Amino acid sequence: MKIIEVVADPGQLDVLASFVAEQYGALDYWYSEIADDQRQSIRMLVDDANRQSILDTLQNLLGDTENVRILVMPVEAVLPRPVEQETPTNGNNKSTGSTREELYSQIEKNTRLDGNFLILVFLSTVVAAIGLLENNVAVVIGAMVIAPLLGPNIALAFAATLGDRDLLLKAFKTNMVGVAFALLLSVAIGWFWPPITLNPEILARTSVGFDDVVLALASGAAAVLSLTSGVASALVGVMVAVALLPPTATLGMVLASGQHQLASGAALLLAVNIVCVNASANLVFMFKGVRPRTWLEKRRARQSVVWIGLFWAIALAVLLFAVNLRLVDT
Repeated sequence: MKIIEVVADPGQLDVLASFVAEQYGALDYWYSEIADDQRQSIRMLVDDANRQSILDTLQNLLGDTENVRILVMPVEAVLPRPVEQETPTNGNNKSTGSTREELYSQIEKNTRLDGNFLILVFLSTVVAAIGLLENNVAVVIGAMVIAPLLGPNIALAFAATLGDRDLLLKAFKTNMVGVAFALLLSVAIGWFWPPITLNPEILARTSVGFDDVVLALASGAAAVLSLTSGVASALVGVMVAVALLPPTATLGMVLASGQHQLASGAALLLAVNIVCVNASANLVFMFKGVRPRTWLEKRRARQSVVWIGLFWAIALAVLLFAVNLRLVDT
């Protein structure tokens, strides 16, 4: 449950209460007082089921109007508790706890290629490398929880679902830079560190089985479910389950030590995690009804989903063949 506030010139809000708040299932609404030459606001208390449909309607009515702002604000509690209404939902996003706009605001932050992101990649790689070299599970888990590479991959799936090319390119660039930076840093650590001992923690990131594929698929789906339902605490478990930095750090260090057979296993595990997270995240975003607002954007999104889905399907098939081939050889 959240509050949607519309700020506009007084004359533009005359029909909003009856047309939007009442027809689209707002639990309550109220106007602000106005003074001369000032804008007025209307606030609507909206449940999760109707929030997307109300936002879409407001954007259709006021999207091209000047001096209009539409705000979505959290609500900690409502007293007395509102009586649940049986008003049918009218939007596309019926089963999510977050709207398209809220998801975009949250996910887009993880695509920003700035100093904070690079510092997080640096710190996570160093922590992962030390944990792997020292065979310390707790330290490796610490690197997993930092998880700077999970956000750009979820953003890739979200952008593909919406057909948002700008966000897709931004997420792809951030993801590639993050992986490349982590790989180069781990190669440098492998060069300057004393001879690397192949302990269980390192060896665990150089072998891939079908269980790893299932784990990555389930983790990508869980990540999107936690975002769309608003249960952010579940993301910590996802970060640990489908960590991208430990196999990247392992790949760089074993490459530096000349262990090319082990490096191929680490590279395969990293590729499996990235492909499976994106593929399952795409499917869950579609299942949860996340899609653009306008007809043209929906058409573009359908084309994007088809091509991106085909790409991930082919990539997953190739990886499954590679995993099977590796298992047969061993």
